[in-house]
Amino acid sequence: MNSPEANMFLDARPRLFAAAYRMLGTVSDAEDILQEAYLRWQTVAMDTVRDPVGYLMRITTRLCLDQLKSARVKREVYPGEWLPEPVLTDDSVEALDHDVSVALLLALERLTPLERVAFLLHDVFDCDYDEVALTLERSEASCRQLTTRARRHVQESKPRTTVDDEQGAAMVEAFFMASKSGDTSVLAKLLTKDVQLISDGGGKAIAALNPIVGQDHVVRFFEGLSRKLDGFIPKHWKLCQLNGLPAIVSREIDGIVQTTALEIVDGKIHRIYVVRNPDKTQHLVETLNDDEGPRQ
Repeated sequence: MNSPEANMFLDARPRLFAAAYRMLGTVSDAEDILQEAYLRWQTVAMDTVRDPVGYLMRITTRLCLDQLKSARVKREVYPGEWLPEPVLTDDSVEALDHDVSVALLLALERLTPLERVAFLLHDVFDCDYDEVALTLERSEASCRQLTTRARRHVQESKPRTTVDDEQGAAMVEAFFMASKSGDTSVLAKLLTKDVQLISDGGGKAIAALNPIVGQDHVVRFFEGLSRKLDGFIPKHWKLCQLNGLPAIVSREIDGIVQTTALEIVDGKIHRIYVVRNPDKTQHLVETLNDDEGPRQ
């Protein structure tokens, strides 16, 4: 039977994971942080703890801050574009509370570690400023300034509109088929004039090193890719929702499990996020069943 301390941790775990994932941007790093947080939790004298969830959040947050310092150095030498590790948000069991959009996570990536944590604790997880100050070991006034600066940057990066699930699924499937077959006329109709394609291979899978910007450039990119792959359409793919965006997980011709998520504005595709780094898609392999064809 679990101890009372273990049960306290298990009860708080979804909240802790949600915080760690937003702070770090990867599922694996968030899981590692939670393991370390649990080890530290086991050494705490329980008679000194008045608020177990708050205490665990402070442990997790401080571990994340330490991780962020080294993460920033790694991102500076990351091969090509960096995207957050995609997480499923269409399953009520796996969905994370609040916003985990790629736009938010990329906006957070541009903040300092202290700004990121202050914003998340206060604006996302509804912690009072005295709790934020205690966690960051800063004054409340300083934490207010950190949060205000972060909030301004995040608001500037928010998507302008959203789409319902049915429309999103239809658009992502139409885009997927047109991009694989090289259907330039369909692609042109689906994309905004200033569309951006951002792909993350992490130096472990082929991907564009820089963002591809503009409708003509993106269309030509997919036309060339289709020609190179002889119009290959993956046998195994699945419609889903990743980070709140309509998306597809697919097993590509090179065996790589790839995610393609779309940010849709005013009925057209404004951003295309493709993750091919196997370190970031490994946890999604089980969503594809090699014994079956496409599943929705």
